[in-house]
Amino acid sequence: MTHIAVLGAGVVGVTTAWYLRQAGFEVTVIERESAPAMQTSFANGGQISVSHATPWANPATPLKAFKWLMQEDAPLLYRLRADPEQLKWGWQFLQQCTAKHADDNLVQMVHLGLYSRSALQQLRAETGIEYEQQTRGIMHFYTGQAEFDSAIAPTKRMQDLGCERYVIDIDTAVNLEPALYPIAHKLVGATYTSEDESGNAHLFSQRLAKLCADSGVKFLYDTDIVSLNLKSSTKDGSNTPHIDHITIKPNHEKSESFSADSYVMALGSYSVQLAKPLGIHLPIFPAKGYSATYQVNPNNPNLAPFVSMIDDEFKLVMSRLDDKLRVAGTAEFNGYNLDLNPTRCQAITRRISQLFPKGILLDSVKYWTGLRPMTPSNVPLIGQAHLGTVTHGSQNQSATFDNLWLNTGHGTLGWTHSCGSAKAISLLMQGQKPEVDFAFVGV
Repeated sequence: MTHIAVLGAGVVGVTTAWYLRQAGFEVTVIERESAPAMQTSFANGGQISVSHATPWANPATPLKAFKWLMQEDAPLLYRLRADPEQLKWGWQFLQQCTAKHADDNLVQMVHLGLYSRSALQQLRAETGIEYEQQTRGIMHFYTGQAEFDSAIAPTKRMQDLGCERYVIDIDTAVNLEPALYPIAHKLVGATYTSEDESGNAHLFSQRLAKLCADSGVKFLYDTDIVSLNLKSSTKDGSNTPHIDHITIKPNHEKSESFSADSYVMALGSYSVQLAKPLGIHLPIFPAKGYSATYQVNPNNPNLAPFVSMIDDEFKLVMSRLDDKLRVAGTAEFNGYNLDLNPTRCQAITRRISQLFPKGILLDSVKYWTGLRPMTPSNVPLIGQAHLGTVTHGSQNQSATFDNLWLNTGHGTLGWTHSCGSAKAISLLMQGQKPEVDFAFVGV
């Protein structure tokens, strides 16, 4: 039986392990934390949002980012640092901010999002997995006219691509989500995607990991991945890059070798550091995202939304998770720093207190931050690794690894795209073509 090692046990790594095991592979997952989904997947926004596919890199972003440059609580904060990798990524990001690139990237993300949402729904039907899911759709709401006007064209474009996102009037929005009634006078418009969903990504990952283990997947927790090591030569004399073994450090003790037939890199922002010594350059930079989790007011539970919401003006998403409301968003480009910035935390609470002040208990808040692995295009890197710079759809057939695969760079949509990218990578590793129009790497 072919043995595959999945590197990383976030939501992307766990779903990858699931689909590979279902395909009949022997699977080992290696994770430095003590349990699944303890980092970027731990307290994210909770949305399965095909409709949230407008790339961060679009023509409107550079001017907004410039205005926000010295604003500590800005939705997007790019901290200028003496970091060549950050500067290089920033230049690549600006190159993606043209109308053509933004449209091309939106198409990629809608295609993958529709495929992934369908895969999640099928997985849920087959396994009965529960993860505080809500299937009430996702609503984008707008309190600023300019922001609403700028959403019309992308909404129509998504409709053309098969995503059922529609512009709705304020009365319809309030009927769909009565918690909006107290602020209805502040709304200028909304869009609604009935098929989108929400749920607890951390809970999903942990319960799916249990199903994986029950089916025979082995998990190595508390294990650092030190390096990926190339084979010095091949029997046939070819120059095809090949991973001979990896070096791991279980329980932070003595390093040892670990071998499998193939490897899938699902390490999010930390993929870059392991890939670089191999001659693989991944254009991924961490975007620090924040979340705040509030206890729903037990005396007024209906004044907190059940429909998952997106506040586009403030770049915040909101999901009802049982008796809690998760609010997440913003992006801070500040390297691998994981310190909580009180100003940015308070900005989330300030906004949510304006929207649903009686629906939540503000003093119950728990803040969290995690590093989203952002590519300049916002499109993830899924497929077979190759030497040089890797972008979605890139190929280098003369130097493509025969046993190293990528499932990384999902940015803000890791939970949304996890099942689809995992299902796709499983099919690709079986020599099959996934039924989705997406620019896979090295294929």
